[in-house]
Amino acid sequence: MINFNGTLQDNSALYIETNRGFLFGDAVFETVKIVNSKIVFLEEHYLRLMASMRICRMEIPMLLTMEYFEEQIVSLLQALKFVNARVRFTVFRDSEGYYTPNSNDVKFVIMANELNNTFYSFSNEPYEVELFKDFHLSKHLLSTIKTNNKMIHTLAGIFAKENDYQNCLLINEDKNIVEAIQANIFMKMGDVISTPPISEGCQNGILRKQIIKLISKNTNIRFEEKPISPFDLQKADELFLTNVIIGIQPITKYRKKMYVNDFATQLLEELNCLLN
Repeated sequence: MINFNGTLQDNSALYIETNRGFLFGDAVFETVKIVNSKIVFLEEHYLRLMASMRICRMEIPMLLTMEYFEEQIVSLLQALKFVNARVRFTVFRDSEGYYTPNSNDVKFVIMANELNNTFYSFSNEPYEVELFKDFHLSKHLLSTIKTNNKMIHTLAGIFAKENDYQNCLLINEDKNIVEAIQANIFMKMGDVISTPPISEGCQNGILRKQIIKLISKNTNIRFEEKPISPFDLQKADELFLTNVIIGIQPITKYRKKMYVNDFATQLLEELNCLLN
């Protein structure tokens, strides 16, 4: 079951033959975590969706308020009887035309998958990453939002799977580290925590902002946004990934370098306090 533009219906009832999100990737989306029937970071997700629609020159309907955004997600969850879930809210341009649309009107579709976990956690299993160098992310505004154009991330995922890595790190045209396939990256070196700035082409992650706030409250740690080179990874004490679904994922190995997860463990406890 899905929510298609405010109507609950079977998945099979959604046609794709003229859907611009399918034909041209002309769509933006939010991936939202639901814990105990509550939308985690509701306002942040809504504001980012509005910003993404403006960047993509989509017409924002008057009815698409934050309250409506929440109501439509909740209605689907109640119909599915999901208490903890992963929700994708996709907005696509609903118009005829080829590359140039005839209008900027939009429709939306909401999908949900049930989750078993409520709070964030991570295992002590090995988590090895490698650079994905076949294609580069661009340092522009479109790279910072969640659109249906994710071919580089998809190819990186295939590369990781074929080579038995748990994830890949994507780079930009300057050969700097941008992000992982589905997460932002943070690096701890001594008493300094750093992450690539948005200007490097990384996702403007919801959890990225929350993690930065938590780190900034720690008087024993200095935080900075700065470009990270592949050489920096070899000198780091810790590397960890963040997104709103997984929370925090420590990296245990990059090439011959092994990492600890002491600070990531501390952050995880603080992050879970935000969910209460």
